[in-house]
Amino acid sequence: MARKKGGEHEEKRGEIPLPSEEEGTMICVVLRNLGGGFLEVKCTDGEVYKARIPGKMRRRTWIREGDVVLFLPWGTRDMKGEVVYRYVKSEVKKLIEEGVLDEELLEEVGEEIG
Repeated sequence: MARKKGGEHEEKRGEIPLPSEEEGTMICVVLRNLGGGFLEVKCTDGEVYKARIPGKMRRRTWIREGDVVLFLPWGTRDMKGEVVYRYVKSEVKKLIEEGVLDEELLEEVGEEIG
């Protein structure tokens, strides 16, 4: 089987996954890497969560401080959840233009990191 140039992500990058109330997902910014596949993220609701990077994503996607991710809370009281998707810079710009992501959250988190 011939391998496509650019990998399988070229097809998936057409549509940007957006947060949905039905699924319970929200957009977050990574504050810091806690190690062991866990991150500390600050979400659009103003809360700080502990996010797990699933195994299939851990091996293929590098997530750093300041990255914007789509997060799915588990619905428990311990403020934990799972990273669903990491947005690239061009997608973050589109999210800001569409009004889905508030630029103030990025600036706020930038001050906490730096």
